[in-house]
Amino acid sequence: MTRLASAFAKGHPALVCFVTAGDPTPAATPAILDALVEGGADVIELGMPFTDPMADGPAIQRANLRSLAAGTKTADILQMATDFRARHPDVPLVLMGYANPMITRGPEWFAAEAAKAGVDGVICVDIPPEEDGELGPALRAAGISPIRLATPTTDHARLPAVLDGSSGFLYYVSVAGITGKQSAALASIEEAVTRIKQTATIPVAVGFGVRTPEQAGPIAQVADGVVVGSALIDIIAEHGDKAAGPVRELVAALAHAVHNARKVEA
Repeated sequence: MTRLASAFAKGHPALVCFVTAGDPTPAATPAILDALVEGGADVIELGMPFTDPMADGPAIQRANLRSLAAGTKTADILQMATDFRARHPDVPLVLMGYANPMITRGPEWFAAEAAKAGVDGVICVDIPPEEDGELGPALRAAGISPIRLATPTTDHARLPAVLDGSSGFLYYVSVAGITGKQSAALASIEEAVTRIKQTATIPVAVGFGVRTPEQAGPIAQVADGVVVGSALIDIIAEHGDKAAGPVRELVAALAHAVHNARKVEA
């Protein structure tokens, strides 16, 4: 069983946590990643900074800029992944970002280096499945899960194309917009997850707009996983290289809400 499969087979919904590599600096990221694990995150998404993060709201845009200003390079991110895998051999690590940094030296090169670093999955935001003739196959050949995105506009006719070749989990973007404070109504999330799971054979994790344990818990009652990013990025923006402690506290509260969402009191 892969690390990603194991993360969604623990008997409770999975908490997926996103931070941007190199924010606030490359040197500070390892402690933040450790804090995510210590707080109870089941899957870690490590964002690859990019100059034009079109799917992200202001908080993550600023995180990208802080990281790039600190000099973060692809080599630094791969080293962070390598070091993370040495410290946490069983925790799934997913790289999330945009096509340019992933394919500029060729998708085969990126897939091979990511596999060498112990990466489990890759989310490429701006390559639609209909145009994924190179990166997806390269990742699969290297044993890495290409993780695709579905949105409220992904209808029944297109969903099979999104799922084809996707593995690890399906990331359901709960709002038709960018990351940040906008959040979808629980009823619409439940309806969408139910519809998707009629076709999908992989877990469905819901993200975008999930910021608090009070929001995460109800979503975990209907989804296989909950993704939190911007709320953690805000903490890093506030605390800088001292963010690990506050990050751990929020993740612990989120993990408690997500992991216990389906428990019924006697």
